[in-house]
Amino acid sequence: MSAMSIRGRVVTPDGVVEGGVVRIEGGRIAAVERAGAAPADVDLGAGWIVPGFVDVHVHGGGGHDFMDATAEAFEAIAAFHGRHGTTSLLATTVTASKDAIDGVLRTAAQYIADAPPRGARLLGVHLEGPFISPQWPGAQNPSHIVPPNADWLRDWTSVFPGLVKQLTLAPETDGAIELIRELRRLGIIAAAGHTDATYDQIVRAADNGLNQAVHTFNAMTPLRHREPGTAGAVLADERIAAEVIADGVHVHPAVVKLLTRAKSDNNLLLITDAMSAAGLGDGRFSLGGLDVTVEGGVARLTEGGNLAGSTLTMIDAFRFVIRHANLTVPEASRLASANAARQLRLEGEIGAIRPGAAADLVLLTPELDLAAVYRDGAPIA
Repeated sequence: MSAMSIRGRVVTPDGVVEGGVVRIEGGRIAAVERAGAAPADVDLGAGWIVPGFVDVHVHGGGGHDFMDATAEAFEAIAAFHGRHGTTSLLATTVTASKDAIDGVLRTAAQYIADAPPRGARLLGVHLEGPFISPQWPGAQNPSHIVPPNADWLRDWTSVFPGLVKQLTLAPETDGAIELIRELRRLGIIAAAGHTDATYDQIVRAADNGLNQAVHTFNAMTPLRHREPGTAGAVLADERIAAEVIADGVHVHPAVVKLLTRAKSDNNLLLITDAMSAAGLGDGRFSLGGLDVTVEGGVARLTEGGNLAGSTLTMIDAFRFVIRHANLTVPEASRLASANAARQLRLEGEIGAIRPGAAADLVLLTPELDLAAVYRDGAPIA
């Protein structure tokens, strides 16, 4: 890979470098230089250079779903989200049969081994279910919900070591606490989601290693002033990182703003929860075998009307929290990149513009329009 340099307002872990230059060599960040450095190959003027976005909860996009379990689907999803600023992601499953989940894991393992250079980088798999609550299925297929199964986890992690990066479950279900302990022993994110848990049950789960909550406020017991529920525990417990779908539909903008204030210690993550319909406009689609109708960009189950993932992209979520939660560009960048990298224990590799890290960059105009996306120092195609 040839060396190159990009000038702009560089968002680094130590602050914004005005008129700084990011120098790239061999696909890595070689240096971040202050204003006055030599001319750059790309000059954004007053535009921004932020770390590539990291999406730990995404099901699909561009007409494809990770549950398709084909290399073609994986490539199409990675390409679609790569064009919208995501440089690293977790292939997220839905509640399905073990055979179907096994198929996704096999495809993901081979896809990572093949190391395709284009599109977003696949870091691993996020298993959303099937160990969730039948009381809060959301858009998950209730016919495949099962209790936590340690044998399944042992099978997945022995056959595909290091592939599962996150598992979402209902912490109140029988066997969940033991599974959470095992997940954390293995270095896997243990996330609460699609859960009927009380406040106390979530705190107990956090005592045993629970460290994330998926799509906060959605498909979980709500916050009430005398019954804080799952949502209240997530807000109050700094051990739990919170995901949020910042599209103004899944969570009201005012509540997103409150969430950014409650979860201010590097423990709030922007996600898309995007489904196959992302990028395709309105129409009829499928998610986990369930029919979905998209109208006005909002995806809902055709039967029942539950929200069914989203059509969101990370660049839109990034802009949303700046415009509706009054965050600065550096603050939004932490939510879109650094915090997920920290949860994945990859903060030295991705999610920040620092020497030695992968040259994963999102280039923005002063108006926050996408100018370019780089992964490993090369433009994403």
